Amino acid sequence: MSIFASSFPAPHVFAAASDLPGLLSGLGAAAAGLGFGLSLIVAIGAQNAFVLRQGLRREHVLAVVAICAVSDAALILLGISGIGTVAALAPWLITAVRWGGVAFLVVYGVLALRRAARPGRLGPAEGAAPAGAAAAVAACLAMTWLNPHVYLDTMVLTGSVGNGYGEQRWWFGGGAVLGSLVWFTALGYGARFLGPVFRSPRAWRVLDLVIACTMFAIAASLAMEA
Repeated sequence: MSIFASSFPAPHVFAAASDLPGLLSGLGAAAAGLGFGLSLIVAIGAQNAFVLRQGLRREHVLAVVAICAVSDAALILLGISGIGTVAALAPWLITAVRWGGVAFLVVYGVLALRRAARPGRLGPAEGAAPAGAAAAVAACLAMTWLNPHVYLDTMVLTGSVGNGYGEQRWWFGGGAVLGSLVWFTALGYGARFLGPVFRSPRAWRVLDLVIACTMFAIAASLAMEA
């Protein structure tokens, strides 16, 4: 009897084999979420420009990266859970966020222009005082949560696409969250490798001018969409 029984695979082997198609399907959805998330986030924008500058200056990088990644994760998972549909049905909320974002981006753009006009204060080598942690965190939160595109893209769009995967939607969301974490970590901590380029005040001036133009362009686009 024992010889007969030993000729058949154990029950858990059958269970594992039956779960394999579901696992592969989930991994496929996660890969799709990873690619989709990166396609949305890897672009020149207010948030990415801010993370890049913090990384170059090596100021509060961990806090900034964590805020961006956790915020994205929260919005993605809210979208997957269906909250994005509620946001889409409340246009007044998007409008309020839009104008708050316009005001903030204009102010931050003006500050970037002021930094660009004073090259002696742009680089750490010139003795520029580092920004406080509270100021960096507040700016990062504003960059993230006062941008209506964050809600429309990260929550509504990602949620809509993710829910198209049915039971695998959480795998899709997990992949998108991973993409966000990888991107912000690479951007924040990888920026330091550009350090030799930014030893020159001129390089900092160019960066801040690009940041200012980016902020003004995004603010203008938000205002025109209103």
